[in-house]
Amino acid sequence: MQGAILQLTLEKRERRELLRIVDEKKPDDAELLAAIFRPHAFDAARAVENLTKTQDDTPQEKESENGVVYFTDKEIKTMPKKIQRLIILEGKRCRLRTRQSGKDSTTYQIRFRRDGYDVNACGVTIELAKQNFLEKLKTAKPKAEQAGDAVPSTFSAFALYHFEKFQKEKVSKRHYENSVRLFNRYLAPRFKETPINKITPSDCKAILDEVKEQGKGKTADDLHSLMNGIFKNAIAHALIARNPLALVLHIQHEKENGEAIGKDDEKRLFDEFRRLGYGEEFERAAAFALFCGLRPNELLHEKHPPQVVGKFIKAVNSKRHNKDKTKIEFKIIPIIDRLRPFLPADGVLRAPNLDMLRRAIKKALPGHKLYDLRTTFYTRCDEYGVAPPARDEFVGHSSGVLTNTYRDLSDEYLLNEGEKLNKWV
Repeated sequence: MQGAILQLTLEKRERRELLRIVDEKKPDDAELLAAIFRPHAFDAARAVENLTKTQDDTPQEKESENGVVYFTDKEIKTMPKKIQRLIILEGKRCRLRTRQSGKDSTTYQIRFRRDGYDVNACGVTIELAKQNFLEKLKTAKPKAEQAGDAVPSTFSAFALYHFEKFQKEKVSKRHYENSVRLFNRYLAPRFKETPINKITPSDCKAILDEVKEQGKGKTADDLHSLMNGIFKNAIAHALIARNPLALVLHIQHEKENGEAIGKDDEKRLFDEFRRLGYGEEFERAAAFALFCGLRPNELLHEKHPPQVVGKFIKAVNSKRHNKDKTKIEFKIIPIIDRLRPFLPADGVLRAPNLDMLRRAIKKALPGHKLYDLRTTFYTRCDEYGVAPPARDEFVGHSSGVLTNTYRDLSDEYLLNEGEKLNKWV
């Protein structure tokens, strides 16, 4: 064999072919195969040379030399078949380290690293180290198989891995779907399959700046939060050392407070819904927001939609929950006269998609938004003299830990305060 052949590297297909030839013990074919493969860094000649060796070629007295340990054909036959072929290609040997473990004692370590395998074993003699090593080989698996699902290292693949493995079980279905939607619209087209460790702070800033320039401050906030979660998870998986967002200055957009609608607009809202052909579900959802002060996300709660319970509407208080969001708190709002015509027959509100509801309100009342209906309810509570503790209970505001702990308002008190809203005509 020529000296250059000693540094050949085989592509996967070519390598498999050489392994087959090794198994079939055809050294002539192997020499021909090695001679025509393009050069890189695979030691084909060494594998060919090993095909013609017999057990006598690796004598027991030469079981180790120059930092390597040799294995006999008998020992190789005890190894898993896949590792047998790899050991033959390595010249029937593995790396051997000698370490001083005491004043008068030595430890021998045998290590094999190739094709995802990483096996090492120690012993006070080379023979014991070999015995331990051969035993470990019986259960050895490549790292990819040990991990089960390999962790992706490109941005888009890792982001989807993050959503499915971690975020999905921690957030609501709607939150999860919104995250995936933002990813598909803004992040996936930009980053594609870029290695996550190649993404720079400038890349992240460019996306956020572009969205802000379009006047989408809330979307920019959501994207910043989404990328931050992905990068933090990548750090936890040792894919990156630092979060590229750490160097990006991001100021959250200032949320606009709701603006109460006038009483004429209250009537026009429902008239316009009917004129524009929106169904009863739009009217009901708007009525629950306006006459109960519900937040938009409380109108369409996946597991606990608003419903009639006696003389009250019972709804989730989305701003009150424990840290991991496993315990849900509810609030009750008295059913006032203005709400009664919109109560569903079975008592359970089935709101339309919130984006569709928001667009419908903007179309019916230009210059107003869905959240304005909640602001209007809060304003009417003050206007008709509803006591602040009852008003806060209706809208789900927190009055501080101490107050929340000791305040337990009776249903009778809440009904009496809610009665004041029947002046709302």
